[in-house]
Amino acid sequence: MKNRWRIAVLVSCVFSAGSAWTQGYPAKPVRIVIGFSPGSTTDLIGRVVGSKMAEGLGQPVVVDNRPGAGANIAAEIVAKAPADGYTVLFANAGLATGATAYVKLNFNALRDFTPVSHVSATPHILVVHPSLPVRSVKELIAFARARPGALNFSSTGHGNSDHLAAELLNNLTGLKMVHVAYKGGPQALADVASGQVALYFPGLPSGLPFIKSGRVRPLGVTGAKRATAAPDVPTIAEAGVPGYEHILWGMLVVAAATPKDIVDRLNRETVKALAAADVRERFAGMGVDPTGSTPAEARTYLVSETEKYAKVVKAIGLRIE
Repeated sequence: MKNRWRIAVLVSCVFSAGSAWTQGYPAKPVRIVIGFSPGSTTDLIGRVVGSKMAEGLGQPVVVDNRPGAGANIAAEIVAKAPADGYTVLFANAGLATGATAYVKLNFNALRDFTPVSHVSATPHILVVHPSLPVRSVKELIAFARARPGALNFSSTGHGNSDHLAAELLNNLTGLKMVHVAYKGGPQALADVASGQVALYFPGLPSGLPFIKSGRVRPLGVTGAKRATAAPDVPTIAEAGVPGYEHILWGMLVVAAATPKDIVDRLNRETVKALAAADVRERFAGMGVDPTGSTPAEARTYLVSETEKYAKVVKAIGLRIE
């Protein structure tokens, strides 16, 4: 009887401490880890959202860029961080792609993370160096088909969303363009602008400044419809590749064991930030659609995307050691 009483008291103390802990959240700055370089599309979106979230949280939200290994370095940091809500991952579609593409990972996208909210959706945009003698997707396909293995494309790393965008084009058209992996989007884009690489699929926010300055030529967007920020650029599907569609999405996730109260608080601040007029205005200028969701909806989406890309990865034979 005495032992039962002791256990009851212990359990009561644990739950009381846990409740007090979550009620005091956040008591210090929150870190958003991003697996891409500063200036990349995912970084640009994450900084806008994080800055706005800080207003509601009452604490600074600090962006920590950890590029490399297809954003898996960043994901592993968050998966192994204390489950206290102070270390958050801003992931993109590469989290779902990499679950199947990588032969070995030190984390599991569905087991080791609790989704907080879906954040954004934006197309990639296919750009080429102006010296390349093509002005449409059809002309690019004809040019590349006549030169198998001669054209190269850049990406932010094996298995990332921009890599898959190009591999989908290869797969649907039978092209044999060669992949060149970089640690970050800014360098991948800069090398197309300088003529070191033939083409790239940057996210629209990072690609727009290069397009407007004439440093690269846009050929098509990867979404199902034209982007409001680049209305004159056709979709790749309408430009000659039926069935082509690929979206770069963003999602906030935390370590799996993070208390529900903290996940819910982060979710409320995320959704509130995405509804703010100044955030929506900045997103519109970048060609980004703010989304937002409940944690449960975000998990359902992550599961469905992981399953979808598992089929795509297997279809194109993408296996990364």
